Amino acid sequence: MKKIVKLSVAAAMLMGMSAVSAQADDGVNLLSNISVKGEVRPRYEMVDTNNDVNNANAVTNRFVLGVGADIAGTDWLSAYGEMTDVHAVNPNNYVSTDNGTASGNVNKVVDPEQTRLTQAYVDIKLGKTLIRAGRQMINLDNQRFIGAVGWRQMPQTYDGFLLANNSIEGLNLAASYVTGVNTIKAGDSDSFAAKVAVLHASYKVADALTVTAYDYMLSVEGAGFDTYGLALTGKPKLGNNLTLNYRAEYATQTDATLEYKNTVPSGSHDDEADASYYNLELGINMSGFLAGVNYEVMSGEGNSAAGGDTTFQTPLATGHAFNGWADIFLDNGGDGGLEDMNVMVGYKSKDFGLLKVIYHDFSAEASVTGENDDYGTEVDAVYKRAVPGVKGLTGMLKYADFSAEGGTSAYQTDVQKVWFMLDYKFASK
Repeated sequence: MKKIVKLSVAAAMLMGMSAVSAQADDGVNLLSNISVKGEVRPRYEMVDTNNDVNNANAVTNRFVLGVGADIAGTDWLSAYGEMTDVHAVNPNNYVSTDNGTASGNVNKVVDPEQTRLTQAYVDIKLGKTLIRAGRQMINLDNQRFIGAVGWRQMPQTYDGFLLANNSIEGLNLAASYVTGVNTIKAGDSDSFAAKVAVLHASYKVADALTVTAYDYMLSVEGAGFDTYGLALTGKPKLGNNLTLNYRAEYATQTDATLEYKNTVPSGSHDDEADASYYNLELGINMSGFLAGVNYEVMSGEGNSAAGGDTTFQTPLATGHAFNGWADIFLDNGGDGGLEDMNVMVGYKSKDFGLLKVIYHDFSAEASVTGENDDYGTEVDAVYKRAVPGVKGLTGMLKYADFSAEGGTSAYQTDVQKVWFMLDYKFASK
């Protein structure tokens, strides 16, 4: 109840801002061009495992309310604030955090009840240059390395500064410095101080080729590494009804450039970080019919820490979008690393919506047992469609089924997940 009252007060204050423009003594509007936007996202999530843990049945809702405005009558200085509330109808029917409790031995759904100031930043726009300071969401590329984890009810946000420029046609430059990360979980202990520096550049040569280069320098207490990468992507049209899309990407992780407290490199190597990643993806869209194949590899260190690679880590990624929606491999395969070979088929149109089915085959990149480690397979399916007659409302049905290979693998539990979700977004303009 306290969370509801807290959010109601914040909502009233934000809505009041949209109705009144404060004026200084000289008649200049302190706040003008005020806009309001928000989201209501109820969701049911079921988690079933083939062990002695009871099914999780989580009914949660995300409510977002944000207000943006120009400051002092300018068109170059603006501000945005946003509150997010996550509330559960049945909080005792699932475990929501690592240290959470539920009634009985119940599976986990990482959507704890919480109310948060998710964004609060000031923008300065000078021509085609943007400077942003404050709490913000950062989504880069496909969010494999840095993202807002939008699938979970509470997003991940970043405290810091962003500089972006697109003065040259086709070239997008971005640099960011982050001093704090606010994770999807509840409590101050799940948000942490950090030093994260981001350098990112992409150049679109043509529809058939965009070149992206990046350097992500991450340092938090107990872990640190630099990630350098290069990606080639494109969506060339091969005919009136046929479009190809591809991604070819390679990245490597080395010792941390930045230092924060007792920073040590990733993995169990205390003196160096030496990890690698590559991703090859090819897909087609033929009159709405979709097909694709993807092969993604993250290095592991296997059963020996001597002389090999370290484990490849992506602690700030939107992990749910990769390696199966059952979220078995959010640790990127642990000591063994991960190889994910997957194929996709689907169909998409304005009237029908989107239907996709994906099949994954998972194995270790470096053997932990001394043999070839097969982790298992997974089938994912999703259907998403705008709800007719209600502007801004979409519905989603989603399913994930992970079948463990067994043996000596660390991943020996079969997992099934089901989601029913509605998502309503609104805006004043």
